[in-house]
Parts: sequence; structure tokens; C-alpha cells
Amino acid sequence: MRIDLHCHSTASDGTDTPAELMRAAAGAGLDVVALTDHDTTRGHAEARAALPEGLTLVTGAELSCRTDGVSLHLLAYLFDPEEPALLAERELVRDDRVPRAHAMIAKLNALGVPVSWEQVERIAAGGTVGRPHLASALVELGVVPTVSDAFTPEWLADGGRAFVDKHETDPVEAIRLVKSAGGVTVLAHPAAAKRGRTVPPDAIAAMAAAGLDGLEVDHTEHDQDTRTRLRGLARDLDLLVTGSSDYHGTRKTVALGENTTDPEVYGEIIRRATGAFPVPGTGGA
Repeated sequence: MRIDLHCHSTASDGTDTPAELMRAAAGAGLDVVALTDHDTTRGHAEARAALPEGLTLVTGAELSCRTDGVSLHLLAYLFDPEEPALLAERELVRDDRVPRAHAMIAKLNALGVPVSWEQVERIAAGGTVGRPHLASALVELGVVPTVSDAFTPEWLADGGRAFVDKHETDPVEAIRLVKSAGGVTVLAHPAAAKRGRTVPPDAIAAMAAAGLDGLEVDHTEHDQDTRTRLRGLARDLDLLVTGSSDYHGTRKTVALGENTTDPEVYGEIIRRATGAFPVPGTGGA
């Protein structure tokens, strides 16, 4: 089985619609794909309707969190999307993204970059607005050559010249909320240093004590030494090890299935989940 547990659609900052993503996942030879848009489950219904036969959908979301001044992302799988407390927290995080984007645009304008809200809104195309949309605007304007090049201290990285904080959930509280909604939690790209400060091991240990299920070890932004170190940490903390592409369509160069999750780990994720179940494809549109 080929299992990719971290993908994005136009419901947040990917460039494929949920339906296009499902077809692309099948075309890439995947057996299982997770849709984990940022702080939203808005793309799930379209993805379900478009599931090709032979492809299984894992519903999820990537939750924005912060601890001790460090931003981090928590992958949440197979939770009940209507559970009130988790739904309210996701909405709070999403609602703060628009004023944050306006504030970052103002900072960019002050730096001489003529980005506008209309441009960012067009790029987001109805998805949950985030820094990748501003990064794409900088690419369009010729300020940086790629989206990744926008995530530097000069521009949009944590603490960068155009960075603005947003509401982000404490990860221990996020883990509690996801668990209460019957879901499973995995810390996304825990050592992706290009994005800014990373979460220290003692903070990951605190999350493990709070019920964190796993670490996303095999990720395009982790080199081999980093993966070896993270595997050791996961072993010490009794955490599952996952792998995934973190696919964003054309917004990033990574391909679907570039990293994958072991079928036994996937089976354990399913076993632990009580809020929802994987959706088998029966031949969608």
C-alpha cells in the first residue's frame, strides 16, 4: 500500500481542487490519501464525491498551534468535524487569518512591495487565506523566484519583516480537543528549520504526555540525519512515525507520494480513531 497522509487543496493553500486532488492521488498510484487543509474541513465533501475506485480518503485537518513563541502544525485525522469545541476553535483560528493577512499586506506595502488584498484574495480563490497566498503574490510580482524563497526573515518567515502573529492554539489544548472529537494527532514536519524556529524535544515530550500519537518524520524538509534523529525521539516517546508529501499542487515542487506511511502505522491510526472512519472510493466523478 502507498499511503500519503498530508495533502492540501484549494480549500486552504493548495492549487488542486479537492476533486482534482483525489484524481491526482489515484493517478500517482496512491492507495490512501489524507486531505489535511489548514484549520478547515471544507473540502471533505467534494473529495468524498470524487473518490475514484480503489482510493481511500482519510479526512483530517492541519491545525495551527503555538508554544513558547514557536509556531507548529498539528495534523488531526479522523475526528468528528461537528464536535462543538474543536469546531469553535478551528473557526476562531480561521477568522483571525483575514485581519492578519491585511496586516501583513500593510507591512509589505511599507517595504515597497505593491501587493494588494485583491491580489491575495484572487490567489486564495475562496480557500482559507494563509502565508502561502501572500508568498505566491510575491512570486507574481517578481519579488522572489519561488514560494519557498518568501519564507525567509527578509519576508514572511516567523519573526520576518512582514510577519504578523495570528491566533494559534496551544498544542496541548489542541491535542485534547482532537482526542475529545475522536481523532488522532501527529506533529507535522517537526524539524522543518527553513520555516523558522522548530519545536524543542522537551516540548514534543510534553505533547506526547498529553496524548500526541505520532511524528511526521519522512518529510521533504527533513534530511536523512534529521529523520534518523526524529525516529529515535519517536521511539523514546513511544510515538508513531508517519511520512507524507505535504502536497500543495503547483505551489510547491513536492510530488504526491514523495514520502509515505507504513501500512502498519496507518492501521494503528485507524484503530485509535473513533470520530470518523476512512472513506473507500467507489468511483467518483
